[in-house]
Amino acid sequence: MISIIQAAGWPIWPLLLCSIAVLTLVIERFTSLQPRKVAPATLLGEVVTLTRHGLPSPEVIGKLEANSVLGAVLAAGVRTAAQDPRADEATLRHAFESAGRAAAHRLERYLNALGTLASSAPLLGLLGTVIGMIEIFGAQSPTTGSNPEQLAHGISIALYNTAFGLIIAIPALMFYRYFRGQVDAYIVELEQSAETLLPHLLRVSASPRR
Repeated sequence: MISIIQAAGWPIWPLLLCSIAVLTLVIERFTSLQPRKVAPATLLGEVVTLTRHGLPSPEVIGKLEANSVLGAVLAAGVRTAAQDPRADEATLRHAFESAGRAAAHRLERYLNALGTLASSAPLLGLLGTVIGMIEIFGAQSPTTGSNPEQLAHGISIALYNTAFGLIIAIPALMFYRYFRGQVDAYIVELEQSAETLLPHLLRVSASPRR
């Protein structure tokens, strides 16, 4: 590996930094987009059961908010209903939508950076290729002829950088598309969960308090 890096020349270093950044973002997104951190399967049912006979205390709502991304969205509606017993559908829907926008922004964090790296890696590889071609043409001298050592070095820079750029860009693009689809699915799940809880909260708010 060290010999390859030496043969590829200095243009390989931006690509190596790019690969480290891609790996870091992929690991971070894999960790953050786990179902238990975003939308636990049983959370909506637990919230419905919890609020069936009344709205919970602020402490319980705070724990729900810290549970997951879905918990934060559901907690926004529950908190609004608890603070204003006369809250209508429009008020509750606005609370859910505001929390949903914040949740979507949280889920999409670093995806633009990953997509940018996936697009930039081939360009960095192309830059290395151009530099290698300059080395090749620089090896041609009208007086002394070609310099085989410099010619081989230029070919190494051109080919290695092109290959490294593609090696980085292809997995980065695949992971970007995967995370993009995962986030879109989560956002739909958040919307459906909020729509399910909304009429339940209206019924609980309208019921007489004991």
